Amino acid sequence: MMMRRALALFALLIATLGVTAQAREVSTRTWTDAAGVVWTETTTVETENDGADRLVGSAAPAMPGIARFGPFVVLDGRHAALVDATDGASPARFAAMLRAYPGIQVLEMVDCPGTLDDNANLRLGRMIRARAIATEVPPGGSVRSGAVELFLAGADRHAAPDADFGVHAWEDDAGRGPGDYPANAPVNRAYVDYYRAMGMSEAQAAAFYALTNSAPNARVRWLHTSDIARFVAID
Repeated sequence: MMMRRALALFALLIATLGVTAQAREVSTRTWTDAAGVVWTETTTVETENDGADRLVGSAAPAMPGIARFGPFVVLDGRHAALVDATDGASPARFAAMLRAYPGIQVLEMVDCPGTLDDNANLRLGRMIRARAIATEVPPGGSVRSGAVELFLAGADRHAAPDADFGVHAWEDDAGRGPGDYPANAPVNRAYVDYYRAMGMSEAQAAAFYALTNSAPNARVRWLHTSDIARFVAID
C-alpha cells in the first residue's frame, strides 16, 4: 500500500527521534467561514536546528456540523468539510455522505493532514471530480500530503492567497518510494494519470509529480496558492 502519512504526525516523529527544536510557537485562532460555521484551531510550529524544515501539528478544529462520515463533516445541505486524514474506508464514507446529503456542492479544506492510503485517496479524488464538487481552502488553511490530490479534484478550486500546501513523496509498506521504480511503472503512472484527469497536460502532470517528489516522505516542501496555480486553475 502506498502512503503519504498525515503530516500532523511529524511532530511526534521528531520527538521520537530525539531531534531538538530551536523554537516552538503555539497559537489559537477562531474564525467564521462563508457558511456561518465557527472554527477553532490550535497550531504548534516547531523549527529544527538548521531552520530548513517546518513541522506542523494541529488539533482538529471544533466542527459543529450536522453529521459525520469518517473524515468528512456535513456543515449544511451544500457544504461539507474534510477534517481528518483519509484512509481505505474514506471512498465508501464519502459515497454514504452523498447518498444522505446529495445536495453537497463544496468541500471545505481548513486543516487537512493527508492520507494513510494513497490508492483509496486517488479513488476518492476521482469521485469528487465525478460529482462536480468544488474544493475550497479558506484564509490560513493548510492542505498537506495526500490532501493536495483532493484539492486538485475540485471541479472548481478556490484557495486564499495565504493558504499552505505541503507536499512530499509517497512511501510503500516496504519503504520504497517513487525513485525505486521506473518512471513509467504503474505505481508512478497512477499519479501522472490522476493529474491528467484533473485537467493538467502531460507535461504539467509530470512536472507536478516531480515537484511532489522533491521532498522525501519524512520531510515536507511547502507551497503557496500561487505555486499550485502554475498547474491548475484556481479562483
